[in-house]
Amino acid sequence: EKAAEFASLHERGCFVIPNPWDRGTARLLAGLGFRALTTTSAGYARSLGVSDYNAGREHVLAHVRDLAGATDLPLAADLENGFGHRPEDCAETIRLGAEAGLVGGSIEDFTGDDRVIYDVAEAADRIRAAAEAARALPFKFMLVARCENYLRGKPDMADTIARLQAYQEAGA
Repeated sequence: EKAAEFASLHERGCFVIPNPWDRGTARLLAGLGFRALTTTSAGYARSLGVSDYNAGREHVLAHVRDLAGATDLPLAADLENGFGHRPEDCAETIRLGAEAGLVGGSIEDFTGDDRVIYDVAEAADRIRAAAEAARALPFKFMLVARCENYLRGKPDMADTIARLQAYQEAGA
């Protein structure tokens, strides 16, 4: 039901989706009338006293379980780079995220290391694996692929569009 509601929100057009940082803010935001929630990787990491990309999958999934249990709203998450470089890591993150209560999530093409952005073919393979995992779930999981070019010092519109098209072709 949450996945169907989340898909319906997307089909109806634009909507605001806030980022609670704990159970209390999740309940507060639900009480204010928001129709869905999402997590913030940087905000959550900072609440643990670490920088973005340093909370780790286990902590993030525990946070997801906590938020998912706090309200009846659909919940999506910023899943960073899928918590690993291999396509299988992305697929496992989607499966585990769904088990924790997610109905949607994003995978970035930022590597989290010195390479900065994955090669487009490698990034598309990672999204393809995540999309296959999402399609195998018993509900429609909203998979978003994020191109981090402009956030990571690569202001190239043609490359950004090509990447997003490759990610869409891969199933996002």
